[in-house]
Amino acid sequence: MHYPAGMREAFRGAAEWVPQRPTLPSLRAAVQSCHGCDLYRYATQAVLGEGPRKARMILIGEQPGNDEDIKGHPFVGPAGRILDRALADAAVRRDDVYVTNAVKHFKFEERGKRRLQKKPRMPEITACRPWLEAEIKAIKPEVLVCLGATASQTIFGSAFRLTKQRGVPLEHAWAAHVLATIHPSAILRAPDEESRHAEYARFVDDLKAAARLL
Repeated sequence: MHYPAGMREAFRGAAEWVPQRPTLPSLRAAVQSCHGCDLYRYATQAVLGEGPRKARMILIGEQPGNDEDIKGHPFVGPAGRILDRALADAAVRRDDVYVTNAVKHFKFEERGKRRLQKKPRMPEITACRPWLEAEIKAIKPEVLVCLGATASQTIFGSAFRLTKQRGVPLEHAWAAHVLATIHPSAILRAPDEESRHAEYARFVDDLKAAARLL
């Protein structure tokens, strides 16, 4: 992805596109028109979260990946398959949780014919935050699980450090309990099979801890 020279560091933000009385169907329709930051110019579509209206737990990732951008559904790529397996091993039904991302458009850089995911900047995360807040208010979950540093900093601010506060239940105005863990894509990036196995086991333990908060 190539950004125009002088691209703004601050954006209008998504608030003006969020329905005044949001429901999940109205949010899903409205998000496609969002121009709150410039990521919409490059992504195929916006990808809102999915799951039951009365989900007691919401899982929050970073942003849609290439597969999600094309298919229009969250966590349907390689990281999603890891998440599905970990939820099953933690005795949490994916159909019982709502899964979403902090940023709704895919940010990437082009490498030949490939589109490689690129970490969102804080102005993009801040601009997109009204969508996440609206989803949470529409569902009113008991537990939020932040998958990775971007999701955690979206909730708690840029000073939050996942390495120090991973797995520790915290309070927040948006839910009674918030727990941060790694993004499942971090397991895929582990350097060897032993590391992947250890990271996966710890990830499952974090999901089990989140389920116990319900």
